[in-house]
Amino acid sequence: MSTVDSDTVLVQRRGSVQVVTVNRPHRKNAIDGPTWSALHDALRGAEQDEGVRAVVLTGAGGDFCAGADLAAGRGGHPLTRMHRVNDVALALHELSKPVIAKVRGVAVGAGWNLALGCDLVVSSADARFSQIFAKRGLSLDFGGSWLLPRVVGLQQAKRLALLGEIIGAEEARELGLVTWVKPDDELDGFVDELADRLASGASVAISQSKAMLNVAGQQSFREALESEARAQSVNFATADAPAAFKAFTAKTEPEFTGEWLVD
Repeated sequence: MSTVDSDTVLVQRRGSVQVVTVNRPHRKNAIDGPTWSALHDALRGAEQDEGVRAVVLTGAGGDFCAGADLAAGRGGHPLTRMHRVNDVALALHELSKPVIAKVRGVAVGAGWNLALGCDLVVSSADARFSQIFAKRGLSLDFGGSWLLPRVVGLQQAKRLALLGEIIGAEEARELGLVTWVKPDDELDGFVDELADRLASGASVAISQSKAMLNVAGQQSFREALESEARAQSVNFATADAPAAFKAFTAKTEPEFTGEWLVD
């Protein structure tokens, strides 16, 4: 296990899967200034490392993340501090590799939006979620104002944001905010298998599908079709599409490399 600039964010490689762990269990993994910077570095590092094909984001010590550490020192202008938070949200949103949030314990405030910024969310059955900002005299951040209504619709987003209620894992799943709920003793194995499936997939095609889905609500149908056409043209220029066809005819499993075939 290695660290990225700080022992509060741990980075571990397991084959083609990079596991990023917020490591402040004494604060339920609430994130202070240096940890925001280290988390940004870890996400950017995953983007730049061609050997990384999937990312798991989690927290140490039985909790996912209690949001920003409001008890930490607040040096600098508030807007500067928020820009540092926003840099992490953008790095997560723009990461071209699929990201799984593995959630135990609490995921509240920016911690819940950190999970929502991932592509898939797997939660233990006893996890708890809250957009707690209103109870702290704050408004939504870490992309919550953009993410929530896109997932649950405007009225449910307002309910969660304005009341700051704590909800359980099953209700979060019913609302579409969690992809799977698993017993705690099955969570690690399920996420490992899921990450391996993603990492063994057609990385170029998966990356393009993720990017298109992320902007789908901002495009016309015509624009979406044009994006799909460009993406398929790229896919046909890699080794993955021919490998998939060959495996289909041979009734075997394809091996996807993402190798570029065009000189």
